[in-house]
Amino acid sequence: MRIGLVSVTYRKLSPEEVVSLSREAGVECLEWGGDVHVPPGDLARARQVASLTHDAGLSVAAYGSYYRLAVSEADGLPFEKVLESAVALGAPVIRVWAGNKASSEADESYRQRVAADALRIAGLAHAAHIKIAYEYHGGTLTDETASARALLDATVHPAVTTLWQPYNGESLETCLTSLHSVIDRLSNVHVFHWWPDAGTRLPLAEGAERWQQYLTVLRQAGKNPDLLLEFVPKDDPAVLAREVATLRRWLA
Repeated sequence: MRIGLVSVTYRKLSPEEVVSLSREAGVECLEWGGDVHVPPGDLARARQVASLTHDAGLSVAAYGSYYRLAVSEADGLPFEKVLESAVALGAPVIRVWAGNKASSEADESYRQRVAADALRIAGLAHAAHIKIAYEYHGGTLTDETASARALLDATVHPAVTTLWQPYNGESLETCLTSLHSVIDRLSNVHVFHWWPDAGTRLPLAEGAERWQQYLTVLRQAGKNPDLLLEFVPKDDPAVLAREVATLRRWLA
């Protein structure tokens, strides 16, 4: 399992600064965000960032797009533009969001529209030898275990995978059940320790009990996803090396 970084952790830094910081901290790969660092459709920027990444001896783990299934096309963001940037970046995976409604608010018609769009863009991505991965997040159809699994079951396709991250404020048992439920379709994992909510970002070491169990589940399943650090305490560049070292100790 490689240790990586989600670039939106440091939105205020330039791509050059993100690469330099990552290299110094011992990061191996990067998920580049589509909001600031690699905007969709800016192919020159995507190629530049790809070169920066590889010249530093790092890999591109994914393209973190903000494409929302069944929403973004109507809002003026065609998936083709996202895909073009992912290709230029050399990303093997594109992160997409499972709509813009919480699972509790989604009726069957909405779920079908999300699934249909997922299968549509999966076909486009597959032709480019790229996979899509659902963001595992509140306010979308992946905001609880049963809904996330139902979406995966409704979108069986070789290019459809999912990300995973623990649910904020939920019990360890709930999070383990969540991970087990999607592990067969897992691409990458977003790593952080926020407790008890997203407003309280703690050092990763304080989540040792939980994260060591998550890593054990991955090992026992024979999975080797990229482990992508996301949103470190206070968005502080100075703590990245510490967080990488914590994760490396657990992997050792």
